[in-house]
Parts: sequence; C-alpha cells; structure tokens
Amino acid sequence: MENDKTINFESVRSELTTSDVLFQIKFALEEKGYDYKNQMIGYLLSGDPSYIPRHNNSRTIVKSLDRDVIIEDLLTFYMENKIDG
Repeated sequence: MENDKTINFESVRSELTTSDVLFQIKFALEEKGYDYKNQMIGYLLSGDPSYIPRHNNSRTIVKSLDRDVIIEDLLTFYMENKIDG
C-alpha cells in the first residue's frame, strides 16, 4: 500500500509551471533564512543544485524543470511585461 504522504513527482512535473516551481523554491529558501535571489541566481548560473535546499523537496522540484526552460520563461516574462519608463 502506498503511503498517502508520498508525492509522485512524475505526475507533479507535468502540472507545475515555471512560476509554480520558482515560488515554491522562493518560499522554501525564505523559510530556511536564505536570500532567495542570490540562491536562485547561483543555481541558474552554475547548475549546482546545492544552491537549493532539500527543505520541502525544493531541490527535487527545481530539478524537475530544465534550467534553460526556466531562463527562457523568465526572459519571456520580463520582455512581455516590461514597461518602459
């Protein structure tokens, strides 16, 4: 019998958006007392998952998305929402 607290990341992976993943990671980093911007930038630039804590399965969740996809989504969001001022 499967434990009802077990998360099947294969099924979650297809449901989570980049935004969902980034906010989950942000909250986990803040809960652990980390500066989420520095930690996320470190991960995105280096690919080293040790920038993301295991807290709340954050490291597993962030690795469910390709870093290139995260960067592409961030750039697309920024360019589509940039207000010249």
